[in-house]
Amino acid sequence: MASPPPSPTVAPADGRLGILCVGLGAVTTTLIAGVELAKRGEGELVGSLAEMGTIRLGKRTDDNVPRIRDFVPLADLDQIVFGAWDPYPDDAYTAASRAGVLDQARHLEGIADALRAIQPMPAAFDPAYVKRLEGTNVMASVDKRAMLDQIRADIATFRDENLCDRVVMIWCASTEVYIEPGPAHADLDAFEAAIDANDPAIAPSMLYAYAALQEGIPFANGAPNLAVDTPVLRTYADQQGVPICGKDFKTGQTMIKTVLGPMLKARMLGLNGWYSTNILGNRDGEVLDDPENFKTKEQSKLGVLEDVLEPDRFPALYGDVYHKVRINYYPPRGDNKEGWDNIDLFGWLGYPMQLKVDFLCRDSILAAPLALDLCLFLDLAQRAGLGGIQEWLSFYFKSPQVAPGLYPEHDLFIQLTKLKNTLRWLQGEDPITHLGMDYYLSD
Repeated sequence: MASPPPSPTVAPADGRLGILCVGLGAVTTTLIAGVELAKRGEGELVGSLAEMGTIRLGKRTDDNVPRIRDFVPLADLDQIVFGAWDPYPDDAYTAASRAGVLDQARHLEGIADALRAIQPMPAAFDPAYVKRLEGTNVMASVDKRAMLDQIRADIATFRDENLCDRVVMIWCASTEVYIEPGPAHADLDAFEAAIDANDPAIAPSMLYAYAALQEGIPFANGAPNLAVDTPVLRTYADQQGVPICGKDFKTGQTMIKTVLGPMLKARMLGLNGWYSTNILGNRDGEVLDDPENFKTKEQSKLGVLEDVLEPDRFPALYGDVYHKVRINYYPPRGDNKEGWDNIDLFGWLGYPMQLKVDFLCRDSILAAPLALDLCLFLDLAQRAGLGGIQEWLSFYFKSPQVAPGLYPEHDLFIQLTKLKNTLRWLQGEDPITHLGMDYYLSD
């Protein structure tokens, strides 16, 4: 096995870090409120690996397990300033109140002034891509070149007004209609021509991603949209030396699949079928009620099992799996999502078994810590000079971006090992393989 490349020099996290969020809905307002509360010592950022996780260095017997935040130079919460675009004009306090994720008296009133100060910039919004939303806080034109120029101008204004030394951008907005990669996404000339021609293959998420890369800003895609996951923008990110990652936050049901699917394969248990259904009532559920938007999400959720189980390699176990995914918009639930899975598996001599999971989760409570970690780790990657796809952040995504020709690794615990070994490498520490034979073989 080849030795890893030399560890890079990581620049210190000095000055202000701006976090620009595309979308000021349930996920973003939950993220902002959590950070503001934590700054005041009034909330624990449970679910954040960057804030609460630890990392082992050396042997188990060394008992050297610092917090990740103390091991790698991450931006402090007090250095963070937020901005956002949204097609609705509500400030972050009003948007958080409408979202209904956080308790008004316990978590919103004490930080109301900080939340009200975050007014969304008009969004680069085209209803052709999100048909269930009718926003009024939108840019004056749906001309793609005009929207791209305005996004770049907004970034510059935000950076100057907030005295930001560094900025990252994260997509926390709705899922767009399904788009296949095509000629418009092949190279920069074709992409630029498609923008000028207002080609429908260029979605708003791609304009945000392109604007970020043009401004040297790392970009994370929390939805299943193509966004930055096209040949042209992958290449451009490499050329510009800007970190990118995506796509689609791995929160509820898919997180369960990336734990249970690897368990089945690890024990060589067979699978006949996996039926998954979801009910949720937030803006995401409303958007996904449209078949064209649901198709984008469906592709993201369906791909996990096939990549994990490798049916071509194990046809007797996984060659004929029936995998069904459903998402149902049910307004009374709001952000409190229910994901129900029925798993038909089989074992020794083909005898059938069943596993049923009913996950009553809170979508934005699970997504907010992922968004924070991604912003902190992308900023770290930028300061370490790591451009292009950051596969080590696959831990956070349903459809992880990988280099062309590679299959994505979906096993949650392999992803976690990769993430922590990358942090060790950044700081010049040895990776941990978990071989452990040195504990048992004498000299």
